[in-house]
Amino acid sequence: MVALKQKMSKIHREITPLTENDCFLVMDRERHSFTFPIHFHPEFEINYICNAAGAKRVVGDHVGEIGERELVMVGSNVYHGWENDKNNQNVLLHEITIQFPKELFTESTLNKNILSPIKKLFKNAEQGILFSPETMRILEPKLFELSKKSGFDNFLAFQSLLYDLAISRDQKFLTNISLEAKDSFHNSKRIETVYNYIKKNFKEELRINDIAALINMPVVSFSRLIKKRTGKTFVEFVNEVRLGYATWNLIETNKSVSEICFECGFNNISNFNRAFKKRQNCTPSEFRENFNGVKNVY
Repeated sequence: MVALKQKMSKIHREITPLTENDCFLVMDRERHSFTFPIHFHPEFEINYICNAAGAKRVVGDHVGEIGERELVMVGSNVYHGWENDKNNQNVLLHEITIQFPKELFTESTLNKNILSPIKKLFKNAEQGILFSPETMRILEPKLFELSKKSGFDNFLAFQSLLYDLAISRDQKFLTNISLEAKDSFHNSKRIETVYNYIKKNFKEELRINDIAALINMPVVSFSRLIKKRTGKTFVEFVNEVRLGYATWNLIETNKSVSEICFECGFNNISNFNRAFKKRQNCTPSEFRENFNGVKNVY
């Protein structure tokens, strides 16, 4: 329990590059180690991992060792992450991550009879789902194809994948407690307003005085609210949003690091490099050079 509490004290809130106009994101890549800390985000996530035997899986209050391959789904704002096996650092692991917003399917849509399995899947994901080896074997081709297709065909393939996961047998729940981020900004209308404003205006100069006025709060009170709800200062919170888009641009475009820096709202290269390295443990140039895989948003 002590070890688990120590892990929970290092929770990182991830800002994904999905916008309100995107349906889902697919990241297919190979790398030698897991580099992202235990984290949470409002989007649902499906994670397929291969060649990582001995690594540790953290979902909610569950900590377990993974096998050669695994397929896991976690719900909105559920803590999750994977940690490296210190004795197996030289193996090239393959990871396919799919993220999609919880609003992709409305409640009225999910209440339709034909979608009842998917509605149940989303509910079960609050506890984290580990799918069986047989399910993995059957669905691997679909997972591999998702990063190669495009357009509406890919959206249909994504929905088909969700349904196959929903009706699959021998699902294992990883935790009896979802450990959702109860204190996250999504439970505060004021922080939600701030977050939506920052997402739309992150490229511009954002002053704390102006944002505080947006929700009719004194600056001092607003600073405390941000820190309490997100665990970050106002500047750190804004930078998280900017860095999410910067990461996407480094992977998906040929823009220079300098172009990306200013397009994402940073006022100079030094600040951009410093903030990026703090989050990713490498510079933007190193991240682009070392990234091996594809990342697509639909």
